Amino acid sequence: MYVSVRVVAEAKHEKVEELKAGRLRVWVKEPAKQNLANRRVLTIVARHFGVAQKNVRLVSGHTSPAKIFSIEND
Repeated sequence: MYVSVRVVAEAKHEKVEELKAGRLRVWVKEPAKQNLANRRVLTIVARHFGVAQKNVRLVSGHTSPAKIFSIEND
């Protein structure tokens, strides 16, 4: 399954908002530097869908706030 995620880095509070099926907006406290925000978003997306982190992969948007994640269900 693919999920489109819009990331807001350096937010005051972390939260997840589900816009539509397969579309999320995620706020993280980490800055968008040295892959910190990407790693935190990956953790949050895995927790949101109830899968292990190893089953979530960033497909595109490594340097953009608009990202696409692939989620594998075991």
